[in-house]
Amino acid sequence: MTAYSSFNPNRYSLAVAPTNTLHPSIQSKLKRGIDIIGAIVGLMITLIIAIPIMIIMAISDPGPLLYSQVRCGLHGRPFRIWKFRSMVVGADKMKHLVKNEAEGHIFKNTNDPRITYLGAFLRKTSLDEFPQFWNVLMGDMSLVGTRPPTVDEVQQYDPHHWERLNVKPGITGEWQVNGRSSIKNFEDIVKMDIHYQQKWSLWYDLTLIVKTVMVVLDKKGAY
Repeated sequence: MTAYSSFNPNRYSLAVAPTNTLHPSIQSKLKRGIDIIGAIVGLMITLIIAIPIMIIMAISDPGPLLYSQVRCGLHGRPFRIWKFRSMVVGADKMKHLVKNEAEGHIFKNTNDPRITYLGAFLRKTSLDEFPQFWNVLMGDMSLVGTRPPTVDEVQQYDPHHWERLNVKPGITGEWQVNGRSSIKNFEDIVKMDIHYQQKWSLWYDLTLIVKTVMVVLDKKGAY
């Protein structure tokens, strides 16, 4: 698992969904303002927690502190997402050895052997997601949105699946407060993402953020 310093989106051949209108959340300057403030605060916390994570990782599972992967954002545009590394080095090359327990265009395994002991803790507490505040600050993601899919997932999309990409992906969203990793049916995720778009408002975003904090503290549904 290598953290990459540069990213060329042209390397990824992926059709971008055509659109004539933008979802109101994309046009909201107030939502973007909240994202920027939240990202700055989040990055400050990230810098603090990165120190103990780096020390423990160096002892228990030496390798890069960060893991990056290409995901698809608004209208399918690729971007590089960042996380604290939670799997062994080279885990992407071992993916074919792990059984996919999910249905549809997602990959999940309850007891994925590639996850390290530290990684299991990071995932359980959602601390592995904190570097994504950088993606929010850069504008590729939002604090609240839809689950950011991988390129290989999007390449298999049916037409109706593209609707979930009409908003920016988020660090949290309806999938986070309604089961997190325990949701194993891709169509259920699509329904939640569409529901979010239909119900969106700044107040609803704030409600989901509060619910996310409660879910994370409860440590349910993550692995």
